[in-house]
Amino acid sequence: MTIFLILAPYGAFTSLMLLTSATPSLVAAATVCAGTIAFDTWRGRSIKILALGSAILFAAIAAYLNVIDPNVSDKAVKLAVDIGIFAISFGSILVRYPFTTQYALESLPAEIAAMPGFMRANYIITSAWTAAALLMMLANAAVLYVPGLPIWLGLAVAFAARNSAVFFTKWYSAHRRVRYAARHAALHPPHALPKAH
Repeated sequence: MTIFLILAPYGAFTSLMLLTSATPSLVAAATVCAGTIAFDTWRGRSIKILALGSAILFAAIAAYLNVIDPNVSDKAVKLAVDIGIFAISFGSILVRYPFTTQYALESLPAEIAAMPGFMRANYIITSAWTAAALLMMLANAAVLYVPGLPIWLGLAVAFAARNSAVFFTKWYSAHRRVRYAARHAALHPPHALPKAH
């Protein structure tokens, strides 16, 4: 569910960009972001850095297209979105609060969140998403600025990068849970069974 909420706005944007123009795609993505924020608020959860930042990003680019320059190409719009997502993700690392921390705090037991390796794990997972955003940004920049490169290159890199980040997040989270369980079992062994008389 968490991964779906993270990816839904970008999925909506990417899908609609294949079917319509940039402005409705951006507005739809901003609306989906607002929906995920409303859903989190309704469930008593925090407003996520990624969701709020993405909503502002999509709305700002849509406003730019409608107020300042409606002739920006679709390739440039995709690049602007990628730059914005990279900035949000990398920015959360720079301010020492990786964006994945909010999701983890709401889905993990308090004793795991209190462990010393918790923040390190969030830095690692957020770095994977930041690397994915960087790859998408570079691919879309290449499509925009290098003549002859096919448009599908950007889509292929985006698909591979996002899926890799999702896979890594699931794998690394499971890996950490196994290590936590092993450490917990070592520190708190089950009581020995009483001997029969």
